[in-house]
Amino acid sequence: MNFIFEPWAWYVAGPMITLVMFFLFYFGKKFGVSSNLETLCAIGGAGKLSDFFNFDWRKNTWNLLFILGTIIGGFVAFQFLTIDASVDLNPQTVQDLADLGFQNAGAQYLPNEIFSIDTMLTLKGFVILIVAGILVGFGSRYAGGCTSGHAIVGLSNFELPSLISVIGFFIGGLIMTWFILPLIF
Repeated sequence: MNFIFEPWAWYVAGPMITLVMFFLFYFGKKFGVSSNLETLCAIGGAGKLSDFFNFDWRKNTWNLLFILGTIIGGFVAFQFLTIDASVDLNPQTVQDLADLGFQNAGAQYLPNEIFSIDTMLTLKGFVILIVAGILVGFGSRYAGGCTSGHAIVGLSNFELPSLISVIGFFIGGLIMTWFILPLIF
């Protein structure tokens, strides 16, 4: 029973991801979360405002089911398969976060200083969420896909644009962590 509650080792999770990727490739499907946002916009009628969203979204219903499964799976894993909600962080990381104003860093996956309802309803919290959402949306569109699509599918298909995108994602993450995040908090 402990196997269920412990993180799976790379040699279990990696081959499972490989198997999923094989089946997607075999059936001519591409994995990526950002394409679901396009589909949701098409369902919502965005095709009337932009030709980009003017496509037959019914061809992507399998991908919407995948996202629904991801949401349900995440809920089940967190609610029923997670013994402890704390995150084992390096003590230096805990100290660095405390210096930025994060109390109880590592006590939970989503820190209250960013993700609590009270924080989100402040002007600062709302602006951070809106700006972050716009940047993620623009970045996904500009890069031709999201991090999961490029890192899992693109790299496994040896696509040079995906390699460049993944390098860009890491550089952007480092810039955010070391330069922008300290300015925000």
